Amino acid sequence: MGQSQFNDGKTVAQSIPMPKRTLSVEFFVGVFALVTLAASAYLSVGLGDMEMFGSTRYEILAEFDSVSGLKPGASVEIAGVQVGSVIKIGLKDSVAVLTLSINADTKIKDDDQALIRTKGIIGDRYVKISRGASLTTLAPGEIMRDTTSVVDIEDLLGKFMHSLDSKKE
Repeated sequence: MGQSQFNDGKTVAQSIPMPKRTLSVEFFVGVFALVTLAASAYLSVGLGDMEMFGSTRYEILAEFDSVSGLKPGASVEIAGVQVGSVIKIGLKDSVAVLTLSINADTKIKDDDQALIRTKGIIGDRYVKISRGASLTTLAPGEIMRDTTSVVDIEDLLGKFMHSLDSKKE
């Protein structure tokens, strides 16, 4: 009743041809949004230094008398090549304890020596590892005990000034 009919008996709704289905702009915008979201998540994980698919690093500890000027995030280097970073600095029984995150393909030996050194004129501190001759490697979580603390110029000057004062008396 409510539909008009043509002479051939078809209704108006039946006589209008349906448009051909094609990929629309909305589809491409949706795909672009999903790709952008996935790329943002990947970059966030990468910049946050997080591991998604298994760890490629392991942690060891190093004890120092002083870590003056060293900050978390400082590099750990062997022969000038960065092999890890300092992820935590703590204090245990008046000894500074560094947690070092080392690349899994770099093995630290039990007689390697960790030294705190200054990089460049600006004075950024980093941990330098000097290689030993042992064949035994440290397991994750073990402690490096052969360490050399940073030489603090202020302490040296203070001791020198104090020694001059004591000689005057």
